[in-house]
Amino acid sequence: MATVKTRRRARRVLAMRSPNYVLRRQALLTLMLAMMVVTVAGAFYRQVVETDYLQSEGARRYLRESEIPARRGMILDRNGEPLAVSTPVTTLWADPTLLARHAEHIAALAAALDIEPARLRERLAENAGRRFMYLKRRVHPREADAVAALIDRVGLTGIGTETEYRRFYPGAEVFGHVVGFTNIDDHGQEGIERAFDRSLRAHPGLRRVIQDGLHNQVAELEQVRAPRDGADLALTLDRRLQFIAYRELKRAVEEHQAVGGSAVILDVASGEILAMVNQPGYNPNAVLGGDGDRRRNRALTDVFEPGSSMKPFVVALALENGLVGPNTPIDTRPGTLAIGRYRVRDVHDYGLLDTTGVITKSSNVGIVKLALRMDAATMWQFYGHLGFGTRTQCGFPGESGGVLPHHGQWSEFEQATLAFGYGLSTTTLQLARAYAVLAADGVRRPVTLLQGDARPRDGVRVFSATTARQVRAMMETVVSDQGTGRRAAIDGYRVAGKTGTAKKSAGREGYSAGRYQSVFAGMVPAGAPRFVMVVMVDEPHGKSYYGGLVAAPVFSRVMENALRLYNVPPDDPTHALLLAATAEGAP
Repeated sequence: MATVKTRRRARRVLAMRSPNYVLRRQALLTLMLAMMVVTVAGAFYRQVVETDYLQSEGARRYLRESEIPARRGMILDRNGEPLAVSTPVTTLWADPTLLARHAEHIAALAAALDIEPARLRERLAENAGRRFMYLKRRVHPREADAVAALIDRVGLTGIGTETEYRRFYPGAEVFGHVVGFTNIDDHGQEGIERAFDRSLRAHPGLRRVIQDGLHNQVAELEQVRAPRDGADLALTLDRRLQFIAYRELKRAVEEHQAVGGSAVILDVASGEILAMVNQPGYNPNAVLGGDGDRRRNRALTDVFEPGSSMKPFVVALALENGLVGPNTPIDTRPGTLAIGRYRVRDVHDYGLLDTTGVITKSSNVGIVKLALRMDAATMWQFYGHLGFGTRTQCGFPGESGGVLPHHGQWSEFEQATLAFGYGLSTTTLQLARAYAVLAADGVRRPVTLLQGDARPRDGVRVFSATTARQVRAMMETVVSDQGTGRRAAIDGYRVAGKTGTAKKSAGREGYSAGRYQSVFAGMVPAGAPRFVMVVMVDEPHGKSYYGGLVAAPVFSRVMENALRLYNVPPDDPTHALLLAATAEGAP
C-alpha cells in the first residue's frame, strides 16, 4: 500500500516539474504575432504615413543643388579689343567638421593659401557648427595647385573646389577710371561696370547632383536652370588713342609736378568719346578698397573754372548777333578796365586789337568790352545752349553738371568775369562738348560712351556755320607764332584752339595764390575738324603753369598720333607746297 502511494506521489511531483509545451507554444505564438504586428505597423507608418518626410531626410544627405557658373559680359573698345574680361578661376571651400579632424595640418594649409594660420584656425572655430565655409575665393592657380598637392600628400579631407569667374582688365590703369571694377561677387562698383551692371551681370544656372559623405559629386541628375552669360558691351573708346592720351597726360603731370589732370577726345561727326583719361591713375586689377580719391573719373566728376578757354564763345555770340566782325577794332589800352570798384587786367597792354587779335592775345579787357555790349540773359542762354550747367548724359555714374549761375544773379562785374571763364564751372567733358559745337559748324550733338547709342546724332543748331568757321579761323592764330598756344601746333595740319589759365578757387576765401589749372582746348584739322581734344592739368608746380606751356604740348603730341592712326590727310597749304617741292627735287 505504501509503495503505491509513494509511486503516485512521485508521478504528481514529476508532472508538476514537466514543462507545459502548450502554454509555451501559445506564448511564443502570441509574441511572434505581436512582433509581426509592430513590424508591419512600423513599415506601414514609414512607407505610407511618413514617406515624404523620410524621403526628404534621405535626399538631404546625398542630394544637393549646385550652381552652374556663368560669365559676366565683356567690355570692348570700338574695335572689339577687350577692356574687361571674365576668366574661370578656382574657389576653395571646406567642411569645418571634417577639416577640424586634421588640426596638425592647418598650418600647412594656411601656408598653401598664403594666409595666417591663426586666422584660419579662428575662422574654423567660428564655423565649427556648419558644414560649409569658403576657404578662399578666386585663388591664384599657384595656390590651388599647392592645396591639391597637400591633399594628396597627407590625405586631407573636407576640402572642395568650385569654379567662379574673376574679372580681369587688360588695359589696367589706362582704362581704370572709365571701365571701373567689380567686387568679389562680380557686381559692378565703379565706372561702366557699375552703370551697366544689370546688362553685364551673369545669371548662374542651377543643377541637382548626388554627393557622397565627403561632399564629392557622384552624378548630375538634372539641370534646374540654365546659366545665362551677361551681355557684351562695346564702348566708343579707341584703345590706341586711350593709351597715347594716358601716356602724354601722365608725362605732363609728372613733368610739371601737378596734382592731377584729365583729357578727353571727341569725334566731331558722331559725338563719340574716343579717349577719356585721368591722373592720378589706379589699377582695377589690384583694388583693395584703398584710396577712393584716385578712383574717381575726374574728366566727369571734377569741375573747374575754364578761364580764357571761354573767350571764343563770347566772340561767337558777338559775331552771331552782328555786333562785330573778325576785323572790328577793339581798344584794350591801357591794359586795364575799371568796372565799378573792380578792375579787369591783361598780362600786357596790347593796345588796339581787332576781334581776331583779342582771341590771339587772349585779352581780358577786349573780351569784357564785347561781353558788356550784350544782354546778360542772351549770354546766359547761349552758354546754356552750349551745354554748360547741364550733364552730358553720356551714361557714366556720378557725372557733375557744373555750375552756370542764372543771369538774374549776375552783377556787371560777374558778367565780365564770366566772359573770361570765372564764375562758372565745367568738367573736361562739358568743355569738350562745347568746343565740338565750334568744330561741327555750330551744331551740338549728344556725346556718348556707348557704340550703337540710340539717341539721334543730328543734334541741335546753336549758331550758324558761318560764325563757327570765322571763330575757328580766329582760333588758328592762337596756335601761330603770335598766339598763346603755339606749342599745340602739328606739322602739316591747321590747328584751331584756345589756351586757358585759371586761378584755383579757395571757396569763400577767394582764389589761392600760386594754384592754377592749365587748359588747352582745340580741334584738328581746323578747316574741317575731325577731332576735338581738351586737356586740363591741375595745379602744376613746376616753372610753368600757363595753359599754352603745360596743356598745349599734350594736345599736339596726342593729336599728331590720332591724325596718323585715322589717316587724316594734311590740310596745311604750306606743308603741301613743301612736300611738292621735295618730291620734285627727289632723284
